[in-house]
Amino acid sequence: MNPRAEGPDRPDDGLAEELPAVAPQLRELRRRAGLTLEAAAARARLSPAHLSRLETGRRQPSLPLLLGLARTYGTTVSELLGETPAVADPIVRAGGPGAREADGWTYWQAGGSGRGMQALRVHVPQGRSQGELVRVHPGEEWLYVLSGQLRLHLGETEYLLEPGDSAHFDSLTPHRIGAPGHGGAELLFVHTLLQSSLAGLCLGGAATTTQHR
Repeated sequence: MNPRAEGPDRPDDGLAEELPAVAPQLRELRRRAGLTLEAAAARARLSPAHLSRLETGRRQPSLPLLLGLARTYGTTVSELLGETPAVADPIVRAGGPGAREADGWTYWQAGGSGRGMQALRVHVPQGRSQGELVRVHPGEEWLYVLSGQLRLHLGETEYLLEPGDSAHFDSLTPHRIGAPGHGGAELLFVHTLLQSSLAGLCLGGAATTTQHR
């Protein structure tokens, strides 16, 4: 799935109910970063028109888009969803924040917000279009298969992971995942966020003017 493929210019009713805070949060984070709509869209690898529709609530982002936008603005999916707690709690209890869904993928927060890495529990349905999205961005990713089979593409190599298998890789390697089996797959997923105020320096750019995805 190409993130530039914008589809009909209307919100997804189900996601609109699930992610009500995304639009105002996106606008606020972009303004806080001092970015024009065009500059932010270029860093997120979106068209300005698509980002504008996300900021006005006429479109709702899928899970990969949420992850990419979080990296662009140096934050977490939790903050994009307006879930940042007043006091950081190191414990995430079972039965805590409810499930979120985007394009058929379901995910649960499995770590605290405002950290240098983000942890999620994710259910990947069989044969959904997000499995075709190839992502490339700075950082690292780690995943652990809890149930089902997971197909992981890293560069030109394809791996089939079973329950108990894990993968740890550089996110600059083009990668995508999908679930070939009936019932999909469930996994733990951890990724680093290299979008702090010092990220530009760490990645060889000027932190005040350069963002990376």
